[in-house]
Amino acid sequence: MARQTRQRILDASLAMFNAQGEPNVTTNHIADELEISPGNLYYHFRNKDDIIEQLFAGYEARMDAALSAPQGRLPGLEDVWLQLHLVFECIWDYRFLYRDLVDILSRNRRLRLRFARILKRADEQAHAVMRGLVQAGVMRASADELDAAATNVLVVATFWMNYAAARGDRDEQTSIRDGIVQVMMLISPFLRDAERVHLNTLTRAYLD
Repeated sequence: MARQTRQRILDASLAMFNAQGEPNVTTNHIADELEISPGNLYYHFRNKDDIIEQLFAGYEARMDAALSAPQGRLPGLEDVWLQLHLVFECIWDYRFLYRDLVDILSRNRRLRLRFARILKRADEQAHAVMRGLVQAGVMRASADELDAAATNVLVVATFWMNYAAARGDRDEQTSIRDGIVQVMMLISPFLRDAERVHLNTLTRAYLD
């Protein structure tokens, strides 16, 4: 029963943080939503930052899984597309982290270090995928172009939600879809003609 209540608190917190923004939700709001006493909530979590840390652990596990590379073979365009889907789905499910990223990380040094580790892994994975595409003959790029493209992919993926919100996008799921296409377009100029046609076909099917 205690474990069930703890999970209900995490699920409600995630939903409320995503819907209303983490700074606008207090532990009292969460307790009211669940119709439990604040004391019951504090039995499971010391404070709101404790809840955020537990939610971050779930985000971290999802992102680690999304960043897994294909094993035993070179990557292709379909692998990049699938990986972006998994990454952006994770961003969507934990979108409060990205909307309030600077504020949350500035308050919690442990989360700042853990998020930096995720960014480092994502950066290494982006570089590895780009190198694999070059080795597979799918992409043509110099070492400097590859480094810049990998970094651009990471920057756009990380801050796309903030950009979409700043320009006034109201449909966040559409923004996620647009973000995936935007990232794919970053590598399009480096693709061979056949792969570029394939990418355009994928993009049209995705946006229709």
